Order: sequence, then structure tokens, then C-alpha cells
Amino acid sequence: MVTSIAPAATSVDGHGRAHGPDRETSRRARRSAASSVAVNGLLVLAAIYFLLPIAWVLIAATKSPGDLYSTFGLWFSDSPQAWENLVDLFTQDGGAFSLWIVNSVVYSGVGAAVATVLSVAAGYAFAKYDFPAKEAVFWTILGGVLVPATVIALPLYFLLNTVGLTGTYWSVLLPCMVSPFGVYLARIHANASVPDEVIEAARIDGAGDLRIFGGIATRMMTPAIVTVFLFQFVTIWNNYLLPLVMLNDPKRFPITLGLTLWNSQTQRDPAFTTLVVTGSAVSVVLLVVLMVSLQRFWRADLTAGATKG
Repeated sequence: MVTSIAPAATSVDGHGRAHGPDRETSRRARRSAASSVAVNGLLVLAAIYFLLPIAWVLIAATKSPGDLYSTFGLWFSDSPQAWENLVDLFTQDGGAFSLWIVNSVVYSGVGAAVATVLSVAAGYAFAKYDFPAKEAVFWTILGGVLVPATVIALPLYFLLNTVGLTGTYWSVLLPCMVSPFGVYLARIHANASVPDEVIEAARIDGAGDLRIFGGIATRMMTPAIVTVFLFQFVTIWNNYLLPLVMLNDPKRFPITLGLTLWNSQTQRDPAFTTLVVTGSAVSVVLLVVLMVSLQRFWRADLTAGATKG
């Protein structure tokens, strides 16, 4: 016996307007379209809000000191001198800007790398192992996110000054090697992307915990690793308060502190304004290049099918 299901009845009035299920479907489609337009509109406004300052800096970096104030901020001058500004930037004060770039790369690269290793290892341990007071320890670490940097700056200074590290590279590097938010992110991602079945299968095959973590779990956690590294790198790169408190030698300054030093001289010599703007543009470009180069590692579903047979 064959059973047929009759389609739902749809009535049409004298004006050709549909009633019933088709009308409800049409209403849902209109609401969905309106929601999409609203959401996309808000995203466009947010993008404009964040991109306008970057556009201004990049355009201003091509102007002379006179054109910087006499021309429209979001358009190029009639006689751009981007190359001349770059030459002046890297030759000012005996090439101090180049040294500040190297310092920033050292602070950000080393600090972010160590913080990523510690965060991923701690997050994996919190996600996959049980030990006494695990949740209490985790929430204590996560509480570090709520502590403002201004609150711990002076205690850190006195602590590092006690052991004679203030004024050295270590005074900036050591505080940057921890990331409470990175631990939280790594734990969440380890729970979601590292199945317990894969760990048990590796143990049955004779793999130890370190080998499982280093050879299996870290591959599955690649998006989280890259995210933690980028967040920490950008945070350290843009950090101003910690180097200000810890350092007193311009040769150890990062870009943020070095540009601030030049900015304090703009009243004496207006040419420093162009140097500060051009240096800010170079700093932005370096961060954009880093993020674009690591973007390919943000791949989802790396373990799709890992536990399927």
C-alpha cells in the first residue's frame, strides 16, 4: 500500500496574495534578510571605525611636516615623500628606530613564544588531568585577567629591582612570559579538539604523556596555539607601561617607548611629528604582515574524523 501525503493547502485571495505556509515562509525570509542587512551594516560601521585611524596613519606617513597639517587627513598630498620619510626615520639619532624594532621583536617574539608554551601546556593539563584543587588553581590563574596592569606595575618593579633586573631586557621579558587568558583559551580548545579516545589509543600504543602532548595534542591545538601567540605578541608589542616603568636606557626601548620619546620633542622640532607618524605606520605594517602570514594556521576541524571508524 502506498501512502501519499498531500501538500498543505495554500489559498490565494483576489489580489494574488498567498496565505498559509507560503506566506509564513515569506515572512521568515523577509525577517532573515532584514537581520542580515542590520548585522552586516553594524560590521561595516565597526570596520570603518577601526580602519580609519590606520588609513590616516598610512596616508600621513607619506606627507611632509607642512602638508601634514595643511592637507586633508584622509587623502594624499600633491607631493608625497614616503621614501624620504622612511630614510629620515631609519637614520634619525644614529638609527635608533632600527634598534627599537629589534628590541620589540625580541620582547614580543620571545615573550609570546614562552607564554604560548606555558599556556598550552597548562591548559592541556587542566583539561585532561585530574589533580587536587584543580578548579581552585585554574580560577586563581584566570583571576589574573581581572587585575589591571597598572596595579601590578610598581610591585613588579620593586620585586625585580630586589634581584637587580630592572633596566635589563629581563625586566620586560619575565612579566610577559605568562598569559592567564592564554591558559583559559588553551583549556577550552583542548577540551573541544583533543578527544579522550585519541589519548587512550595513544597510551595503548605505548606513548607517554609527553609524547602525546608534544606529538598529538599540539597538532590538534594548532589554531589555539597560533591565537595565543598572536594575542600575546600584539599585547607585548603595544605595551607601553611596563617598559616605561622598567627601562631607563633608550638603547633597550621598544618601539612604543621610543616613539613616545620622539613625540616629547615635537614642540622643539616639528619634524619629529612626521617621524612619529611614519614610525607608527611601520609598526602597524609589521603587525599586519605577521597576522596575515600566520592566518593560514587558523584551520578548524583539524581532527575531523580522528575518532570515526
